[in-house]
Amino acid sequence: MRRYSMSSLAASAGLICAWSVSGGAANAGGLPQLSTNQQYLEEVMRPPSIDMADLKAVFDFVLASLPLRVKVYPTENYYYFNFMHAHVRYAGNLRFDVKDRDDGQVHFAYFEDLAEWKDEAPVTHRIMGKMDGVEVEKIGTLVYRVTSDSRSVVFELNDLSGVKPPPGLITAEERFIGPIFDESGIRFLLVYNRRLKIFHYLLDETTTVAEQFTPMRTTDRILIGKRTGFAFYRDHRIDRKILIGVFEGNSRVNNHFDGPFDQLPDNFIEGEDLRSAITAIEPRLKGRIDRLGISPGGADRYMISPYRHYRLEEDLAIFHECANGKNVPAELYYGCFVFVEEPPPATASETARSRKPKMPTKHPASPNRTAPPGAKRPN
Repeated sequence: MRRYSMSSLAASAGLICAWSVSGGAANAGGLPQLSTNQQYLEEVMRPPSIDMADLKAVFDFVLASLPLRVKVYPTENYYYFNFMHAHVRYAGNLRFDVKDRDDGQVHFAYFEDLAEWKDEAPVTHRIMGKMDGVEVEKIGTLVYRVTSDSRSVVFELNDLSGVKPPPGLITAEERFIGPIFDESGIRFLLVYNRRLKIFHYLLDETTTVAEQFTPMRTTDRILIGKRTGFAFYRDHRIDRKILIGVFEGNSRVNNHFDGPFDQLPDNFIEGEDLRSAITAIEPRLKGRIDRLGISPGGADRYMISPYRHYRLEEDLAIFHECANGKNVPAELYYGCFVFVEEPPPATASETARSRKPKMPTKHPASPNRTAPPGAKRPN
């Protein structure tokens, strides 16, 4: 699914291996799970055993490789996986789309994994249902059973319905859109500033943050994640952290650290909260998107990515300069944490090229971009 705003194309979404064929499930609550080069090499050298052109065979292989019950953490309801086949790494996902999962459908996709040194390979994708010999049953709130070829797996979606911003975390001008669990393992709170007409991703610190941060060399206002590369600004006015940067190399290879734009809180968006925010920014979209920001037919989706895709730590300095700038009116302070690309990239692979900073002067910047058809890999 493409992610559209008025002006450009943006980076592709991430993939995370929630279950590996060789490793099994994570050892929750115990010792770290050890991975070895021996395991990797033996998978790389394993002879081909699946017809990758047979989508149903690949689907059944994935289902058979999972435990009987799994947890879908990302809030756009993707269950990511990867595996080696014919000496090449493949990645993919099963998605329980809020629009059609209750109709007995699950989205399935796989493809050769991305790398910076090679072109993108085609994506194999199908919406699976009874016509494909696949049964999808809702068996509880945000819980679905998928059955194919006598194998059943229960998928428990991530219930964050009780997650709300703590008192005092958002301003009177901001509206909480919903909680996000990114495929990186970082949780965010998506907020919309009604007066400035901008979005922010706030770090959710109501739970343990699965990251360690190091301050930027020139200011401790900017913190960079050691694992994810996510960069946050420590707000001067409120004790909170605003996402300002995502490492561009992660966006180029479509991995699980490419930013939260592709994990909107679909299960928890109330009424018209998101659509009204989008159409306030882009009035031309009135009547052209649904309440989740998706176009008719589901091909396009409005993209929310106010952060910068940075290559060097120094690329983040503009946020601090703006936030402390004497020429920036106080009422435009939060516009400092929105980054605009000029000129916009033409394709996802060009996202990291030709990025220029634009700090707010008379008005805040618009935070939104688009993603190409293959960027979600796929939605």
